[in-house]
Amino acid sequence: MTSYKIALLDGDGIGPEIMTEAVKVLELVGERNEINFELIHGSFGANAYFEQGHAFPEQTKALCDEADAILKGPIGLSHEESKKIPLDMQPERGALLPLRRRYNTFANFRPVFLPKGLAHFSPLKPSIIGAGIDFIIIRELVGGLYFGAKHTGVNEQGKRFVNESLEYDEEQIARIARVAFETSMKRKKVLHNIHKSNVLQSSVLWNEVLGEISQEFPEVEVRHILVDAAATYLCLNPGQFDVMVMENMFGDILSDQAGGILGSLGLMPSACIGPEKAYYEPSHGSAPDIAGQSIANPYSMIGSVAMMLEMSFSMEKEAKNCWHAMQSVFSQGYSTPDLSQPGAEVKMIDTQSFGDLVVSELAQLAC
Repeated sequence: MTSYKIALLDGDGIGPEIMTEAVKVLELVGERNEINFELIHGSFGANAYFEQGHAFPEQTKALCDEADAILKGPIGLSHEESKKIPLDMQPERGALLPLRRRYNTFANFRPVFLPKGLAHFSPLKPSIIGAGIDFIIIRELVGGLYFGAKHTGVNEQGKRFVNESLEYDEEQIARIARVAFETSMKRKKVLHNIHKSNVLQSSVLWNEVLGEISQEFPEVEVRHILVDAAATYLCLNPGQFDVMVMENMFGDILSDQAGGILGSLGLMPSACIGPEKAYYEPSHGSAPDIAGQSIANPYSMIGSVAMMLEMSFSMEKEAKNCWHAMQSVFSQGYSTPDLSQPGAEVKMIDTQSFGDLVVSELAQLAC
């Protein structure tokens, strides 16, 4: 029997709730494919700091080192609760960025998908959504402003200042560009390159290197677009996009905006791929304001499982089955309170019930 070890980092807030539903799916997939998924939980994020004194404890690092893949829940607390944690141990600085750095997960995939039948989730007009929304954002994840040198102090005039560096070298740009082109070849062979070369020298180099890599993929049409214009077009004409590639901070901002046009970041899973290791996570935060209420939809967590099945374990058929099962539950009129307002024409159910329905639908599909 094939066996895979998966590190489960439940995270904070709603993380443990939606992770429970993801585990149900993994257990069913393992059972019906005669695969042993060894699922081991590890502490990570704010809860890990309060329990063990570190947001990314050594025990969790060892677990992740040994795992074939990592499934991570959202992390973080409210602004007030975060103040109780030292700055360098707050979840993003003390856990998330070190996780990315440790496994060099430079390629972030965020599918933005909303079929026409689920268009009611989106705040966009039906005339704009058209036949649905279906594109993918590929974000460079371990370079740029977030990972550059940082310095704070007081200058000669006695004024507090901060200096943060945006750094990329040609190898970092080339490898994410190649991933984007390879993804485009599997889809519509149209790649939107998002940049800000009219202001940033980093974007000038980005465009130069991407142009060089494009010579390896003559079938792919490259369309260059400034990041501010891209933000506008995501709202006015999202159907023009298929694959978008961009640097770290641009990807952080535009992927959140993409979640907005879907109606919620709760509808956006993601994959973070490195040369030897990958982790999978929802794109949204830990939503501490609704934690423990069983009203959070597990779509993004189960979607992250689907991406893991495909990208880490080459189980494309089961990955498609997971997507189909979730969309089937929605199409039957079910939803959770975090995605639908009271009075909406949906059958409102809780987190656990949504997960149970997904598992029921999945069980009926051929593997």
